[in-house]
Amino acid sequence: MKPAALTEELEESLFGGKAAQLAAATRAGLPVPAGVALPYGFVDAVAADERDARQRLAAVFRTLGAPLVARSSAVGEDSEQASFAGQHLTQLNLRSEPELVDAVSAIWRSARSPSAFAYRERLRLPREPRMAVVVQELVDADSAGVLFSRNPINGSDELVVEAAWGLGESVVAGLVIPDRFRLRRDGAVAERIAGLKDVAIRTDPEGGTSRTLVPEGLARVLCLDDAQLAALHALALRCDEVFGGSHDLEWAFAGGRLYLLQRRALTAIPSPAAGDHRDEHVRLPN
Repeated sequence: MKPAALTEELEESLFGGKAAQLAAATRAGLPVPAGVALPYGFVDAVAADERDARQRLAAVFRTLGAPLVARSSAVGEDSEQASFAGQHLTQLNLRSEPELVDAVSAIWRSARSPSAFAYRERLRLPREPRMAVVVQELVDADSAGVLFSRNPINGSDELVVEAAWGLGESVVAGLVIPDRFRLRRDGAVAERIAGLKDVAIRTDPEGGTSRTLVPEGLARVLCLDDAQLAALHALALRCDEVFGGSHDLEWAFAGGRLYLLQRRALTAIPSPAAGDHRDEHVRLPN
């Protein structure tokens, strides 16, 4: 098993759902950062400290260039039945060949944590994970977050966006109260709720990330404008065309450009609540 560029058609059984979906998005022209997918057998070899595999991984680093991000892409991850959200590791801002090697090994180990094994057992999945990895150019985000193509709370047919300053890990990890937006199917903004984004995750020049304080005046300011919301709406519609179904997207804006970082199927959607139609407004946190 050898690494493959995200421009290729990737088999989910070898490269995992995350890599396969990013590859499909890349081939469809969606704004996915350049990257390489590592099949699970190759990741096993890196974790086993096999010299040839580590040399090939070093070549991947040289091809893409720093800074990089390494994300889990286990077989069965990000499927209709199992998301593994929060179970597997992501390593950000990798700036050297040894850092990338260590990151891939750490992601391999994360699939074998007690919580990951418990999750697999709960879903009656095979106990032994097959951990593939996606390595991509890092997007040093000005703002980032998640987009749900259906309301995950009440199941209504609308887009829900949660966003914060800096890298999206502050939203995913629950470190801030993110801004929240609801968009109708035609792109009209139904609701804007300003969060409290008092910390941001930023890249560190020496590698990795750090938490930085957001100035009080900026912490309560909406981090997305109408043009950015329109771009996210267009991205969701394109994902409808490429994938079908409902989506849980991770995205980032950097230098005025929108990037698609991850796409997974939105699972466990509740039935739509009857009569849930609210007028557009803006709310600020107490």
